Amino acid sequence: MSQFKIHSIQTAPGIAQPLLEGSLKKYGFVPNLHGGLAEAPAALKAYIDLTALFDQISFSPTERQVILLAVSVENHCTYCVAAHSMIAKHMVKADPAIVEALRNGKPLSDAKMDALASFTRAVVKNRGAVCGQTLDKFITAGYSRVQVLEVLLGVAFKTLSNYTNHIIDTPLDTAFQAEAWAEPAQSSSAKCA
Repeated sequence: MSQFKIHSIQTAPGIAQPLLEGSLKKYGFVPNLHGGLAEAPAALKAYIDLTALFDQISFSPTERQVILLAVSVENHCTYCVAAHSMIAKHMVKADPAIVEALRNGKPLSDAKMDALASFTRAVVKNRGAVCGQTLDKFITAGYSRVQVLEVLLGVAFKTLSNYTNHIIDTPLDTAFQAEAWAEPAQSSSAKCA
């Protein structure tokens, strides 16, 4: 059982209340992740600020969701996989086959998108120590050095939420239930230390 509370606007620390009000305006509800992060207002603000920055990078909306889903699957985050599957399919209108391949850790049929997903997974798996063929494949697929660093921004942003969800055991919001995700059987999820 989690030792953390999922805050509402009313129960959140005062400094976090306007941030949660902003979440309510943006999404029509306060995502449980935001309610959990509200325990530490600076963490919630960092997450909101990183979201805004990530939305401004050079990748298309679909490519941004590829990054966020690849990170979340690699980090075994059931909450974020469900949330970004919903966002990708219903808000961004990404090809459902891309979303399903990402959710299952499979190659993508689009070679450029697959290079993006593979590079992102490698960054997470190797804790940023990515070079040689993996980096060359990413650049050869048509991505730039700027985009290498933008992937790192996505990894940092999503790792904050993935790890938060692991630690506070964030319950999945009703809005994301249709995309609930369980890790594929061959995955080995990290266990509590």
